[in-house]
Amino acid sequence: MVEVETNTGQGVPQVVIVGLPDKAVTESRDRVKTALENCGFRHIRTRTTINLAPANLRKEGPVYDLPMALGILAATEQLAMPRLAEFLIVGELALNGALRPTRGVLSMAMLAREIGRAGVIVPKQNAAEASLVQGLEVYGAGNLRECAEFLANKIKLMPHRHDTDLLLAAQAGHELDFSDIKGQSHAKRAMEIAMAGGHNVLLIGPPGSGKSMLSRRLPTIAPPMTLDEALETTRIHSVAGILPPSQPMVAARPFRSPHHTMSDIALTGGTADLRPGEVSLAHHGMLFLDELPEFKRSTLEALRQPIEDGAIHVARATGAVAFPCRFMLVAAMNPCPCGYYGDPGKECRCSPVQIQRYRSKISGPLLDRIDLHVEVPAIPYTEMTRSAPGETSAAIRDRVVQARYRQYQRYRKQGQTNAALGARAFRAHCQPDESGHEFLRSAVTEMRFSARAYDRILKVARTIADLDASEQITTRHIGEALQHRALDRSIWT
Repeated sequence: MVEVETNTGQGVPQVVIVGLPDKAVTESRDRVKTALENCGFRHIRTRTTINLAPANLRKEGPVYDLPMALGILAATEQLAMPRLAEFLIVGELALNGALRPTRGVLSMAMLAREIGRAGVIVPKQNAAEASLVQGLEVYGAGNLRECAEFLANKIKLMPHRHDTDLLLAAQAGHELDFSDIKGQSHAKRAMEIAMAGGHNVLLIGPPGSGKSMLSRRLPTIAPPMTLDEALETTRIHSVAGILPPSQPMVAARPFRSPHHTMSDIALTGGTADLRPGEVSLAHHGMLFLDELPEFKRSTLEALRQPIEDGAIHVARATGAVAFPCRFMLVAAMNPCPCGYYGDPGKECRCSPVQIQRYRSKISGPLLDRIDLHVEVPAIPYTEMTRSAPGETSAAIRDRVVQARYRQYQRYRKQGQTNAALGARAFRAHCQPDESGHEFLRSAVTEMRFSARAYDRILKVARTIADLDASEQITTRHIGEALQHRALDRSIWT
């Protein structure tokens, strides 16, 4: 929390702002002076010092305009505002005194509840977002005079309220559906397994085989977000400044699909003002990387730590911050530069060296962190012309929700998905039966899986068992999990 302290005294008439303000905060002097005059108040004619405490924290942005203006009114005794100390107040002022929306309001409202304030006063456009915090009075003001007179008990403002259940239900619909995809039953099954356990998945196949279609329909089978997940995701989008005014809460799981030309910082976050990157904007959702080998090697390698930890720690000259990033990675790639290696219908024009160079852009450690490697072959003509519709997203989603519920019941104190299991929970819940253990031992010995790949195969098998409503991991579950490790099989290596 930043406290805005205002003092008037003798000296040359000027306003001095101290407490490590940036350029936008320093320019508040002119915005506040003009807004006060245009709202019918008088500006200070003496020396005024405005301190932003704590003084060792850098202050950024125009969110301090409204507190500064109210501080000046209180210091000059133009209005008695007995309720001023009850609220946390933020807002940018226009020159006519109107309040403009600001980013990060949800986090500010959560802070107000944590420190015991009665409520918050924010611009009207941000009131819906702030009202997501339960147990807090949220007042939306349209201009400086309205806010000042409310604090002086001259007018009344109605607190803003929202029904979070309605907001969650309002964003549940999707235009896309898995029934639109012809064939690819193996790939659809893999996507169902990936979503049921929160596993990372890589789709490999020639151009036009449906990799992007499958990926973009993944949100249609995702389980609904809980209120806590929605609030966490909304905080990140609010801080990033991408939350639409008409949508106070991110109630649908985010699906982020950045272009392969993006930079490392755009992926991980940590620009000059320490905003979150794509991995954090995909928190509790999906991060889709199409044409995976076209991304820069350094950009892909930056994914390794966030995938494992579920958080990204960013340090810059302006400060250090940690953003949550518990996302599901979905990637798609061609098997070679021309795209037709292994396609029986078209001849591959790439040399072995070109194929090796193309695939080497994706490192072994990154592939180890991807649970499912799925081959998506070209669709035959008979499948493309088949008139019978495929299975709908709603039917697949029902099975996913049931599998997620079994995981929630099992890991209530340790996490909700198989992909996010810690070491202790993994040892307790991912052990196969005797025949399954022997089968996996021979497979690991033959294919030389790493220890991380071994763990991920068992986690995928645990998810397949959950889809089958089985508490025991059997040989069949492990066999299906092994079928989804295409890049570990001899045809790829």
